[in-house]
Amino acid sequence: MIDLYYWPTPNGHKITLFLEETGLDYRLHPVNIGKGDQFLPEFLAISPNNKMPAIVDHAPADGGAPLSVFESGAILLYLAEKTGRFLPPDLRGRAATLEWLFWQMGGLGPMSGQMGHFNVYAPERIPYAIERYDSEVRRLHRVMDKRLSESKYLAGEEYGIADMASYPWIGAYSKLPADFVAFPHLGRWHQAIAERPATQRAYAIGPTVNPDAGQPLSDEERRQLFGQR
Repeated sequence: MIDLYYWPTPNGHKITLFLEETGLDYRLHPVNIGKGDQFLPEFLAISPNNKMPAIVDHAPADGGAPLSVFESGAILLYLAEKTGRFLPPDLRGRAATLEWLFWQMGGLGPMSGQMGHFNVYAPERIPYAIERYDSEVRRLHRVMDKRLSESKYLAGEEYGIADMASYPWIGAYSKLPADFVAFPHLGRWHQAIAERPATQRAYAIGPTVNPDAGQPLSDEERRQLFGQR
């Protein structure tokens, strides 16, 4: 049994994508980041960076005590190794998967998040910041499109954890859709993943956990999300 500490954000969706694909038993523990649940001592005990998602595996492979893992990329890698799925066993396939997984963690996710912040959430428009992050995300989309012109998925011909990590960050903000006309291979890849039954199940969880998603943030939500030091 896996305990999943979750809120329906792009990073949260990564883990439900994996769990729904594999059919691993899991229990969902909502972490309402707008109310500050991420700062509760019991959550910090498993996720010291006060970010979700996090998991607790009650049946780790070593047979020992329950094992907690934080950081979405580390969780995907841990679960892939636990199940033997969505991470190629051969040297070159594994290397390619890890390249694109870490590319997402270090680039696509953070840059897309900053693009969303300055376009959607910032209290004032800062043209330099908007242009900076819009341009960088478009560059990253171009990198993906080039890669996906050469292979079906990011790490090769098989769907894997690198795709699960990247998919939720493409068009994560309804006001900032990806340019699939300019990047048709990215659009083809996105459509293929969207049509997977596990993807549809994973995304159906979100509204049941946070039916107010997409609504303007309250002052308290802004304080919890952006005002902590």
